[in-house]
Amino acid sequence: MRSYFCPAKINAFLAITGRRDDGFHELVSVVAPLEFGDALEVTPTDDGAYSLTCDDAAVPTGEDNLVLKAARAFAAKTGWTGGAGFHLRKRVPMGAGLGGGSSNAAMAFRALNHLAGEPLDRGGLEALAAEVGSDCPLFLRDAPVIMRGRGERLEDLPAEVVQRLAEKRVLVFKPGFSINTAWAYRTLAQGAPRGYLPTADAEAWLRSWIKTPVASVHDLGFNSLEVPAFDKHLALPTMIKVLQHKHGVRARMSGSGSACYAFLDTDAAVDDITATIREGWGEAALCEVTRIRDGVS
Repeated sequence: MRSYFCPAKINAFLAITGRRDDGFHELVSVVAPLEFGDALEVTPTDDGAYSLTCDDAAVPTGEDNLVLKAARAFAAKTGWTGGAGFHLRKRVPMGAGLGGGSSNAAMAFRALNHLAGEPLDRGGLEALAAEVGSDCPLFLRDAPVIMRGRGERLEDLPAEVVQRLAEKRVLVFKPGFSINTAWAYRTLAQGAPRGYLPTADAEAWLRSWIKTPVASVHDLGFNSLEVPAFDKHLALPTMIKVLQHKHGVRARMSGSGSACYAFLDTDAAVDDITATIREGWGEAALCEVTRIRDGVS
């Protein structure tokens, strides 16, 4: 048995630029994997079968789970006849915009590729991962990347930019409710062009931030999907405003939500900040202090 870490992610920048003819949306995003995540335990078998269990009963473990979809896709692509038993130790909540399911699938691909003797190189593995989920490939990079297209086109960030993101602590916090990703994109499309950011504007914003060494990580923050999420779930913008007013913390929503995040200064009073979050959202609210993975440590 071998265990694979499945990082959560945040979208430090997420511009939805329009809807494609195939129903997917075009986006430009800076996505950063975190030191907070799940663990996928993989035990090889010789019967050609795949199975999945999870320590969280709320997580579906049937054929629709992305881990098993990844396993079937890998076998079909490579012809590998081995099998594996997967056990998922779940920490990343569902419906949070943190990419938990996609990360699990990405690590299933990595595990099976190892067991099969590495038949796929990084490019091949990422291309296959994109067939299972638009944001699956990013988790195979293990460092912040620029994500384009529907999420399948990745570009590495310069090392100094990665360091700019990784040098601060990140507070990830989530209320008790979740947001359905398909609903968020569908609602954004129904309100178009409100919420869409033209591609040229998104790229200009991103290039400016990358080329400005003194630019703060806070200056990057933008998320098109805050439009539908905040319209429906007032608890999200309300908490973000409270944290700004009370603690000087600048928070954003990650992905389609409902999780939010904030980059913390060294002297930030984390206990006071989390106390404010739980006072507003209840003791069950997720509050996790973590860091961004930089592909080195």
